[in-house]
Amino acid sequence: MNTPGPPGTPAILIMVKAPRPGLVKTRLHPLLSPLRCAVLQAELIRHTVELATAHTPRAYLAYDPGEGEHASSTAVPAGVRLLLQRGGHLGERLAAAVTDAFADGAGPLLVVGTDAPTLTGSHLTAAFTALESHDVALGPALDGGYYLIGLRAPHTSLFALGPEVWSTDRVLTATRALARDGGLSTGTLRPLRDLDTPADAAALLIDPVLPPRIAALLRPEEASCP
Repeated sequence: MNTPGPPGTPAILIMVKAPRPGLVKTRLHPLLSPLRCAVLQAELIRHTVELATAHTPRAYLAYDPGEGEHASSTAVPAGVRLLLQRGGHLGERLAAAVTDAFADGAGPLLVVGTDAPTLTGSHLTAAFTALESHDVALGPALDGGYYLIGLRAPHTSLFALGPEVWSTDRVLTATRALARDGGLSTGTLRPLRDLDTPADAAALLIDPVLPPRIAALLRPEEASCP
C-alpha cells in the first residue's frame, strides 16, 4: 500500500556522533590517529549538514545528550533544528528522532547518518522522488546496511530490529522484511559505500565524487607531513 503521510515540510534528519577522539571512527585507527578520526568526523558532520540544508527546506540534527549539545554546535548553521537522541540502541534512537521530527511538522522525511561521504544532492532528490510513489525509500550501503531511509509517514516499526542486528550486514535485508510485513511499498536508490575501515578509505580515495576536504583527511598522516 501507499500510505499518505501527514501534510508537512520535506525535511532531512541527520543522526550524528560527536567528534570526540577515541570514540568515533575507531575502525580507522590503523590508518588514522584518534585525533585525526575526530577531525574527520567533524568534517563529515559539516559536509552532511551543508548538503542537507542546500537540498531541503528543513534539516534536523539529532545528537546524543550524553555528548553535550556543544559537541556538534560548531557544525550547525543557523536554522538547523536540534533534537536530542533518546533511547538505548540505534533502533530506539532512530524511532524517537523520527517521531520527534514528524511531530514538529516534517514530512516526507529522509534520515541519514554521516558515514557516506559520496552522498550527493542527486541521491536526496531521488529519495524524495521515490517517496512520491512509495511509502519507504532505502539507500543500500555496500556493507549490508543503509545510508538513507526515507519515510512518507512515521513508520517507526521499521527500526524494530534487535540490538544484535544493528551494525551488521543484515540491517538492509531485515528492514526490507519489516516493510514487506507491514504492507509498505519500498523504492530503492543507488548503493553507496560507507566509510568505516581502511579498505573503505582506500576505495573512496579513488572515487572522484569524494569531497576534497574529506579526501585530504583520509590520507595517512605521515603522507601529509612535509
